[in-house]
Amino acid sequence: MNANGTIWFWSLEGAVEVSDAAEVTDPKAIMRRKAYDARNAQADKDRVSEVAVARLMQMPEYQAARTVLWYLDCRSELRTRHMLPAVLASDQRIVVPYCTTDEAGANKLGLWLLEGMDELIIGKWKILEPPRERWGEPGKEVPPDEIDLVIVPGVGFSRQGGRMGNGQGYYDRLLDRVRPDCVLVGLGYESQLFDDLVVSPHDVLMDKVVTELAVYEGKGRHSKE
Repeated sequence: MNANGTIWFWSLEGAVEVSDAAEVTDPKAIMRRKAYDARNAQADKDRVSEVAVARLMQMPEYQAARTVLWYLDCRSELRTRHMLPAVLASDQRIVVPYCTTDEAGANKLGLWLLEGMDELIIGKWKILEPPRERWGEPGKEVPPDEIDLVIVPGVGFSRQGGRMGNGQGYYDRLLDRVRPDCVLVGLGYESQLFDDLVVSPHDVLMDKVVTELAVYEGKGRHSKE
């Protein structure tokens, strides 16, 4: 704890800030740390990731999608970059996110139409992204309502479609803006699944959760309606 009461926890993901000592006992904060540890400890990440991604791409929902938002893995996330050169050769439009802010300064994902891996550089948090000077370029920015399927990373998931993110709100805001019929697919290791995953009322539920072992049927956004 430092002089202003901030507490830092350290993991292979780096430093995780907890702004108040009371949050140390917060169930969601504790679950997030547990999920980080499980993801970090996953063995043979390359092979397991290949199996999980292949399972996702065999889904009818994926094959029917015209425009797909892929995430670009970083740190211990399930790895997707190995598949991007192949999917770029398909008939689908491939979109990747980058971290920016909106007019009010809130965290926001920009959506970039990816046509070649050479369009990407290492950016914020060492995640691949388009160069900052090209953000907003005509013909490369994709509106959220054009996305047919979103591949969503996470720290932890439940088999019922619950998702826990990093706590920055990037995907939460995006998923509120895609079409109601856009398919949301959480992608993670089986080791990231928790039956007692702590979620908040505003958290968006996945339609599917895919791991190296199975495709789980999530409750989806419409279960709250």
